[in-house]
Amino acid sequence: MTWFYDPRRSYEDNYAHGPFGPLASDAGDVPGPPADASFLGHRVVRPFGIPAGPLVNAAFAAAAFRHGFDVNVYKTVRTRAWPSHPFPNALAVHVDGDLAAGRPEPLLADADLDDATSISNSFGVPSRDPDAWQPDMAAAIAAAGDGQLLVGSFQGTHPPAGTGDRETAYVADHVAAARLVAETGAPVLEMNLSCPNEGTGALLCFDAPQVARIAGAVKDAVGDVPLLLKLAYFGDDASLARLVDATAGIVDGYAAVNTLPARLVDREGRPALPGEGRETAGVCGDAIRWAGLEMTARLARLRERDGRGFAIVGVGGVLTATHYRAYRAAGADAVMSATGAMIDAGLGAAVRAVPA
Repeated sequence: MTWFYDPRRSYEDNYAHGPFGPLASDAGDVPGPPADASFLGHRVVRPFGIPAGPLVNAAFAAAAFRHGFDVNVYKTVRTRAWPSHPFPNALAVHVDGDLAAGRPEPLLADADLDDATSISNSFGVPSRDPDAWQPDMAAAIAAAGDGQLLVGSFQGTHPPAGTGDRETAYVADHVAAARLVAETGAPVLEMNLSCPNEGTGALLCFDAPQVARIAGAVKDAVGDVPLLLKLAYFGDDASLARLVDATAGIVDGYAAVNTLPARLVDREGRPALPGEGRETAGVCGDAIRWAGLEMTARLARLRERDGRGFAIVGVGGVLTATHYRAYRAAGADAVMSATGAMIDAGLGAAVRAVPA
C-alpha cells in the first residue's frame, strides 16, 4: 500500500519530499461533472475532500485538487513555529469493529500499515512560522481549480506560564492566527478546537463559554469570511447543544469529528508512541466512522430544531463513496476523508462519480 502522506517517514521528511504514491503524479485533472454543488456559498464539483492533517503544504494540496478532491483543508497553522511530536506519528491501530468512546482498555498499535484502515494521529499540531506558511497557503489556494475550495485551518496557542493575563492572551492569539490566515486569501476558515491544548488533555471545544468568546473575537476580526469550528466527539446531547446554542449565531458551521482518544501500546504492553504524554493518542479511520456519523446526525437535529442555517462537515472513517453518501444522508453539507484518502488516491474520483 502506498500512502500519499507516508507514515513510515517523519513529518519533516513528508513535508520536504511528499506527496508520495499516485498523488505525486503530475497527471491532469480527474474528469468529473460540472461544478453544480455548493458549500458555504462557493460552487464546488463535489462537497468532498481532505480535512486538516495530511495536506501539510501547497504541494500536497495541489496534488489533492488534481486528483478530484474538491474541498480541502490546509493543515492547522499557528502564530509561531511549533515542532511535531517525535516520529512515529501514525501507526496502524488494531481494533475489532468500532472504537468505543472512552474505552479504558489499551489498543495494539504498530508499524504494520500494509492493510491498516485505522491509524493513530499524534503530531502535536506542528506549524511553520507565518513567514513560511502564509505564502505557501496562498499557493495552495491558487492551486484550486474551477469548482474547488481551499479551507485555512488555525488554532491558538497558550502563552508561556508567567504571562500576565493568559486567558486574554489566548483569545488574542486565536485572533492573530485567524487574521494571518485571512491575509492569504483563504475563502473559508476553520478554527481547530479539538486537539489537546499543549498537553493538558483538555479540549477547548468542551468549554462553550470560552469558545463563544474566542469565536466572537475571531469573527469581529475576519468579518464575512465563513468560519467553521472543528469539534471532537461529544458524549452527550446536552453538552453539544450548549456549544451550538452559544456559537450558532456567531459561526457558519461545524466540522466533526477529529479523532477518538485511546491508549495505545506495543506487543509488550509498553506505550506505542515515544515521549512523555503520548500514552493516549487520537485514533482516526474506519473504527471511528460511527462517531462522525452520529455527530453529523446530532448536529443536523439541532439545526432543524431551531431552524438554523449552519453548515455541517462530516469527518471520520470515510473510506468509500458509499460512506460519503451515508454522511450526506445524515445531514452533512460536506464530507471529508483523511485516512481513506491517504490509502486510496482514487477516492476523490470515486465520489465525483456519484450524485452530489
